Amino acid sequence: MDYETLQVAVAAGVATIRMNRPEVRNAFNETMIAELTQAFRAADADESVRALVLAGNGAAFCAGADLNWMKKMSGYGPEENRADAVGLAGMLNTIYLTRKPTLARVHGPAFAGGMGLVAVCDVALAAEEAEFCLSEVKLGLTAATISPYVVAAMGERNARRYFLTAERFTAAEALRIGLVHGVAPMAQLDAGVDALLGHFLAASPAAIAASKELIRRVAHGAIDAAMIADTAARIAAARASDDGKEGVRSFLEKRKPSWSQAK
Repeated sequence: MDYETLQVAVAAGVATIRMNRPEVRNAFNETMIAELTQAFRAADADESVRALVLAGNGAAFCAGADLNWMKKMSGYGPEENRADAVGLAGMLNTIYLTRKPTLARVHGPAFAGGMGLVAVCDVALAAEEAEFCLSEVKLGLTAATISPYVVAAMGERNARRYFLTAERFTAAEALRIGLVHGVAPMAQLDAGVDALLGHFLAASPAAIAASKELIRRVAHGAIDAAMIADTAARIAAARASDDGKEGVRSFLEKRKPSWSQAK
């Protein structure tokens, strides 16, 4: 499918979704929001796709919301504004809920909503020169729609600083506070992405999907009788599944499992 604001390519089990508005540093508007939602849904439904990469063309990963779009929104009534905000929140949640592993390839600025895109991906790798900023308060706004994901990634204490000061911070700081999982020189960024993809492609797709759902279930729940019973049921089901049986057989037979695409 052709997109107005994205470039999408599928090769060797990986869907690479590139934001393609370099003239505005990949700032998103209503069209990009709708297309990101559609592209991630399509890739998640494509059985040939095992992993997804989110990247940006040009000098930036994503500078947040397009200023012309924001200007237009300022003239919206309450219902129009709510519908527009629901579209953005839905796009973020679509990426967050994909069954397949998602990886953010971050270079240049990742500001405001761009930080939300980093946080909703399962793994994020940043170039050394990448910059981050939650700039909303300087515009009289709040980072509302991205907040569940960004706070989960960086923690409440760090969120209190960066949500309230709107300071810019470095890739090294993003790594320290947990927003990204690794930092690499720009020349080595793609090699780092490929290495992480290799791990995804070596794993069972069914087990990855189940693990993502498991993390969401246990991350903020109490370790009570209900959770203990639920997790026991999950591992029992995994052991009895086709992939569970194949994984054990392949280990014992010292061969790669049938799903592995790792080189």
